Amino acid sequence: MTTMTEASVREFKMPDVGEGLTEAEILKWYVQPGDTVTDGQIVCEVETAKAAVELPIPYDGVVRALHFPEGTTVDVGTSIIAVEVAGAAPAASEPQPAPAPQGLPQEEEPAPEGRQPVLVGYGVAATSTKRRPRKGPEVPVAQASAPQASTVIQAELNGHGPAPAADRPRPLAKPPVRKLAKDLGVDLTTVTPTGPDGIITRDDVHAAAATTQPAPQQAAPAQAPAPAQEAATPAAPAGAAAPVTPAAAHDAARETRIPVKGVRKATAAAMVGSAFTAPHVTEFVTVDVTRTMKLVEELKQDKEFTGLRVNPLLLIAKALLVAVRRNPDINASWDEAAQEIVVKHYVNLGIAAATPRGLIVPNIKDAHAKTLPELAQSLGELVSTAREGRTSPAAMQGGTITITNVGVFGVDTGTPILNPGESAILAVGAIKPQPWVHKGKVKPRQVTTLALSFDHRLVDGELGSKVLADVAAILEQPKRLITWA
Repeated sequence: MTTMTEASVREFKMPDVGEGLTEAEILKWYVQPGDTVTDGQIVCEVETAKAAVELPIPYDGVVRALHFPEGTTVDVGTSIIAVEVAGAAPAASEPQPAPAPQGLPQEEEPAPEGRQPVLVGYGVAATSTKRRPRKGPEVPVAQASAPQASTVIQAELNGHGPAPAADRPRPLAKPPVRKLAKDLGVDLTTVTPTGPDGIITRDDVHAAAATTQPAPQQAAPAQAPAPAQEAATPAAPAGAAAPVTPAAAHDAARETRIPVKGVRKATAAAMVGSAFTAPHVTEFVTVDVTRTMKLVEELKQDKEFTGLRVNPLLLIAKALLVAVRRNPDINASWDEAAQEIVVKHYVNLGIAAATPRGLIVPNIKDAHAKTLPELAQSLGELVSTAREGRTSPAAMQGGTITITNVGVFGVDTGTPILNPGESAILAVGAIKPQPWVHKGKVKPRQVTTLALSFDHRLVDGELGSKVLADVAAILEQPKRLITWA
């Protein structure tokens, strides 16, 4: 006889990878059912409202099921992957399983199942653990039963339509196909799959959409030649809101609906909160930055900046830091609960970055204490990390003042909205040659427009004007970086 080693299936739940975040989107799976995983191995990448984060599995075992496909938003605390952990059961001896059928296996076995290992700082509620009968060959059961409740609930929250009955299997379709169905207004539960293993294909979705769209076109001509039937049939179609379905299908063919989630959702909430909480005032100044552009070219040749990215943003950031040092009250925040103005004696300089996942504002910690080469290195790391989608939640917390460079898009300037918790944000426009009076003569000079938005509750016009004027003066005469620093 072959001795079978006991094993238990552990459910790894979506942890809270930020501060109080309630959901995260699964961006990519790095494992598949049947793969062997080890403690600490990265199994997936998820995106929260703040950043993309890689999740490690906290135990060794074999992947039995991935409960959600890529692109699905999952609530914190919901099981996302099932891993069979060998040797995690009470014992592997023969006599141990014998008493189980005689007693109450469902009463005795939950104990080890409830003691699930967790990541540092993550909590797993034992009450949310679902117990399934332990049977050797029934691996598909783990894939089907474990995600039932969570998938049903999450599907409804994610806008996939009404949640199906708990006993109805979730339609099998890849994320692009699910998105196509959502765009066309097709309910996947009504689509007949033709792909292998019952998977719904793009053709299946198009076919389902085609069957719903021609219906209204046939209804109109059918009513015209048969007036006698109209008297009998209009009662039902009129109350059934027949025009609504074709209109929705027609709009879906001409419009694309993008779910608001992750970084974009958080940014939208933050901008609305900021715009309607802090009274914004924006001031503008146009400045000749020809000398600054020359200094940028000189610094590129300096050996201290070898391997570092030197650009106008570097000197603009340094100019703002000097202006903050000369006008420290601009570096503050408004505490509504305590009715206090909190002046920060440090500068965490935020840099607004447009990424494929939305706008984020990571910040350089203690930027005021950095030398110019150190600031250049920090800026380079911040930008590259943001573009790769690897910015951590910690990097986006605690900012005190921000720069947004709209000039890279060829825009002259704008009226930026404050990053929540900050009192000022500097917008930098495009730098381009313009006719400028220089030394009594009109000459082509490198010119840009700066815009400073500030919270008028704690920054008055004089303070805001001084800060903006100082930044402009430094960019016009970069030697002030030395004289004023």
